[in-house]
Parts: sequence; structure tokens; C-alpha cells
Amino acid sequence: MAYQTSTESERVSGAGTAGPEPIHGTAGAGVEKEPMAGGAGGDAAERLRSSAAHGLDSAADAVHAGGERVASTAHRAGDALASGAEYVRDHDVRDMVDDLAQVVRNNPGPALLCAAALGFVLGRSVYRH
Repeated sequence: MAYQTSTESERVSGAGTAGPEPIHGTAGAGVEKEPMAGGAGGDAAERLRSSAAHGLDSAADAVHAGGERVASTAHRAGDALASGAEYVRDHDVRDMVDDLAQVVRNNPGPALLCAAALGFVLGRSVYRH
């Protein structure tokens, strides 16, 4: 557990605790913060340490949020694949062709783009130098 000593004004006035105070939630667990030799250097170091800890907390929060988004996307992709597997299991080839024809009739623009992309990929795979 990391420890924080009382502030300079508490030391001068005798207020505060007699010993070091624990700092919770820091990466430096098991380390005691030594009292600094006072002055602006100690204050600047304290501000720098505090700023670094805040930055690390922000980064940790961002990583957790990103991990949750990735997990959510992975679950949606898995659900879509399971739905596709169920569709293939439940329909014969004729039903699938009829469904595809219906999608093409309802969405001609995207269907043409997909056909062009598929033609490009097939052409590149067949024509290799």
C-alpha cells in the first residue's frame, strides 16, 4: 500500500495524522512516499505525480470501455453467424435462390455493387501474372 504524508501546513501546525496516510488506488502499491525537502520542487513533483496518476486512470478507463465495445461487437457477429447457420439448416437451395432474387429486386444498387466487387475479386484470382 502506498502512503501519503500530511501536507506542509498540517506539519507546521501539528494538525493531521501522526504518521503516513494510505493512498488508495495507485499503481505503486507497497511503496511509502517519503516527505520531500519542501519547497517548489516538492510541490512540482507532487503535481507531476498526480497528473501522471490521473492520466493512467484515464487510459485504464478508455481500455476498459474499448474492451467492452469489442466484446459487444464480437457477440453481435457471433449471433449473426448463428442466425446464418440456422437459415442454411432450415432452407433448401431453391428457397435460398428465391430469397436472393427477392433481395436483388428490392435493392438493385447494392446488388450491382456487390456483383462488381465479386467479379473483380474473381477476375484477380483467375488472372495472376
